[in-house]
Amino acid sequence: MQRPLENEYAYFYKNYIALATGNNINAVITNHSNIIDDFYNNLPEAKADYAYAEGKWTIKDLLQHLIDAERIFVYRATRFVRKDNQSLLGFEENDYAQNANAANRTLQSLKNELSALRTSTNLFLESLNDEQLAQSGAANNNLITVNAIAFIIFGHLLHHKNIIEERYL
Repeated sequence: MQRPLENEYAYFYKNYIALATGNNINAVITNHSNIIDDFYNNLPEAKADYAYAEGKWTIKDLLQHLIDAERIFVYRATRFVRKDNQSLLGFEENDYAQNANAANRTLQSLKNELSALRTSTNLFLESLNDEQLAQSGAANNNLITVNAIAFIIFGHLLHHKNIIEERYL
């Protein structure tokens, strides 16, 4: 299936989708998985509790955010693939971060969890056919396709990679 069209997702996801390069989700997985995995797995322990400004998330908080967001995106995709037509609620990332307890985890435990989740997500996405990728549903009061969610997952990871490179390292 081709890249998502602009009518397949809410406008605020446009930048994430643009970051995920490839003509289809299999190309996106091929183009980005190793880069993403290598980057996050090689974050230095010395920066684990670093935040670039007062009130900003630490590297550990960011990793927990990536884990939480990816789980939610995959959950949404799973619901839509299984033709569950109930509208799904949004989530408030700052509330999640405040209640995640990332500060009391090791950086390595977060890296391990993210790595396992990334493998699981890729296997799930690779299992989907074009009909399943075309399934859609409502999340946070916005129509979105499974295909768009797949691109958003990678774009979100790349977006935060860019922020970490610019502001944390």
